[in-house]
Amino acid sequence: MAALHEEPAEVVVVKPDPDAGTPPQPPAAPPVAAAAAPAAPPAPAVEGEAAGSGGEAAPPKPAAAGPAASPAALDRQTLVAVLQFLRRSNLRESEEILRREARLLGDDLGAAALSPAGAGLLGPGGDADSAGGEALLSRVTAAAAIPIGGTVATVASSSPGVAAVAAVPPGKVERGVVVEDQPDVSAVLSAYNQQGDPTLYEEYYSGLKHFIECSLDCHRAELSQLFYPLFVHMYLELVYNQHESEAKSFFERFHGDQECYYQDDLRVLSSLTKKEHMKGNETMLDFRTSKFVLRISRDSYQLLKRHLQEKQNNQIWNIVQEHLYIDIFDGMPRSKQQIDAMVGSLAGEAKREANKAKVFFGLLKEPEFDVPLDDEDEEGENEEGKPKKKKPRKDSVGSKSKKQDPNAPPQNRIPLPELKDSDKLDKVMNMKEAARRVRLGPECLPSICFYTFLNAYQGLTAVDITDDSSMIVGGFADSTVRVWSVTPKKLRSVKTAADLSLIDKESDDVLERIMDEKTASELKILYGHSGPVYGTSFSPDRNYLLSCSEDGTVRLWSLQTFTCLVGYKGHNYPVWDTQFSPYGYYFVSGGHDRVARLWATDHYQPLRIFAGHLADVTCTRFHPNSNYIATGSADRTIRLWDVLNGNCVRIFTGHKGPIHSLAFSPNGRFLATGATDGRVLLWDIGHGLMVGELKGHTDTIYALRFSRDGEILASGSMDNTVRLWDAVKAFEDLETDDFTTATGHINLPENSQDLLLGTYMTKSTPVVHLHFTRRNLLLAAGAYSSQ
Repeated sequence: MAALHEEPAEVVVVKPDPDAGTPPQPPAAPPVAAAAAPAAPPAPAVEGEAAGSGGEAAPPKPAAAGPAASPAALDRQTLVAVLQFLRRSNLRESEEILRREARLLGDDLGAAALSPAGAGLLGPGGDADSAGGEALLSRVTAAAAIPIGGTVATVASSSPGVAAVAAVPPGKVERGVVVEDQPDVSAVLSAYNQQGDPTLYEEYYSGLKHFIECSLDCHRAELSQLFYPLFVHMYLELVYNQHESEAKSFFERFHGDQECYYQDDLRVLSSLTKKEHMKGNETMLDFRTSKFVLRISRDSYQLLKRHLQEKQNNQIWNIVQEHLYIDIFDGMPRSKQQIDAMVGSLAGEAKREANKAKVFFGLLKEPEFDVPLDDEDEEGENEEGKPKKKKPRKDSVGSKSKKQDPNAPPQNRIPLPELKDSDKLDKVMNMKEAARRVRLGPECLPSICFYTFLNAYQGLTAVDITDDSSMIVGGFADSTVRVWSVTPKKLRSVKTAADLSLIDKESDDVLERIMDEKTASELKILYGHSGPVYGTSFSPDRNYLLSCSEDGTVRLWSLQTFTCLVGYKGHNYPVWDTQFSPYGYYFVSGGHDRVARLWATDHYQPLRIFAGHLADVTCTRFHPNSNYIATGSADRTIRLWDVLNGNCVRIFTGHKGPIHSLAFSPNGRFLATGATDGRVLLWDIGHGLMVGELKGHTDTIYALRFSRDGEILASGSMDNTVRLWDAVKAFEDLETDDFTTATGHINLPENSQDLLLGTYMTKSTPVVHLHFTRRNLLLAAGAYSSQ
């Protein structure tokens, strides 16, 4: 079925309906896995149900108010009590919003003593005080800090509908959980209080639009960034205050002025025509709870501020202050081209400080091995009568140097599994293969071997190939996982226990004897998932296989017995992607619940939860040194996470559509990303900058891969083409000075055609996977489509 065929095929990756019900429960994990993982304490908190009388932190009673107290006085006392409660709970943002609406100053709170029950919402045992049920909840935004390979600490679920209640200031770490203040639905909606005459909204907006369009060219491009977020917030404000006709008129008049890459968001926005529609709408909540980030020069900002003050346009100025985050920098304003390269995500650009953390992007020192002379080399010596010329040893390990990289993390920064004898043998074989590796470049392009899945009526949704290119796996929409051998060696299972007892364990060929020849076949089908399989990944040692599915589980399969060993249940919704670490043991998964999870094969609960994306996590990738994980999302951003502490250390914006492919360069310094916008963007991880843009594809890019030496970047797309790019030329002479890093004045060269080395079309096969063999032969895969 998976014959090597020169007819390309098409892959349609079917995404399930997000509104579908909760997937069926997977089978329980085997006892082996359960025994290997320490039991975890319960999550810190659940949804804020009404607090019981036992632990309720009631607001202090108002000072003696007689029976004749007026309703206004009682309302004021209640308000003061609520404000005191918010202050005790460190919910500063909510307190400020409530105080502004009630026109109360901070001094009006009085010197009321704090109730002992309100001192903290986390008890000594880590259980949430039930008092949090009546206040605004906090959302966990980073992983539970659990020592890798050690005892499981507090693991917080960040699934929809579940929140952690913690009295922690913004950014403070409490029991390993990083908590960020975030209002609940009612607080979000109440922020859109009536602040102006609804009939004047169009006048306000058109007045600002006229001012920006008439400003100097150097300021116009930067100030034009205000159009979209102001348009959204003014529209939502009108809808919330039930001015439906004014809202409809406002939308129809100005929605056509927005940038084309916001059209999908505007389509969702247009469906919110009544106040009731806003409650529970994820898009609206995302837009409100995460401030839209605009990067503007100080001169442009002062110009805007002066205009709004002169016109006394308080309506727009209030929105700018409450709903936007203006990242002001000193220096020349950016050009339209520079701005367009960086904008387009759901929440604007990334804040500059988000990309300032130090990243150890270098490679870990490779263990040293003595590479024995193989048979081919010995024969060559005998035939020619003189020793063969061998390539320098540094070429034999490709881009991985035996010298310590100054940008590499400490060797023991995160615990990595020890090398087994089989791993050492595999590395020796890898080095031998690398010694015969073809050196690629503009004058020496790789050969491409395309694996076409014919008659794939089950719907091919995921593909992976082992590192030694001996097996290929396909995930299908009929919930099956199918593994093929692409070498003459067939796939065999281990013999039964009765047969194994008859084998001499001391024999040299024991590994061969334990395999059952009766089970030999080119194809093995793995059953277990109860929904389409969207991601697959082979372990580096080729003994295990991961698969993830719409059923919300990640499954670990043995390639010795071709059975399921563990079902990892953590995601509550479809899991879009999963991938093994380059060193094995760890793996990552990402899904519809907007978070990525780090797992270890011997733990049934995640070690880290990476939360921060505003939409589905669609693709995941480990850094070559395994200390970092990159995630791509439907919110049109890419994030880089530190495995050690769960922190987000890089946020990259610039794509105009959901991200579907990621690839690190072999030296670990660069990242390539592909999305539905048909563009490949290149990023410098160390400086946190976009350094290149490759245009040419006309459809979603589902596959990216660097050659083994990092000189060629291959991209595969739904437009039925494989394109090869000159990676060396793309990364040379980069502008990474301090000014560029500080302000984002990137100048992307328009040289896509100069970097394009070749385009190879299939007949009717979208490309869903690419893989370079150890000798730099390029393998591609996809399912043939007759349409």
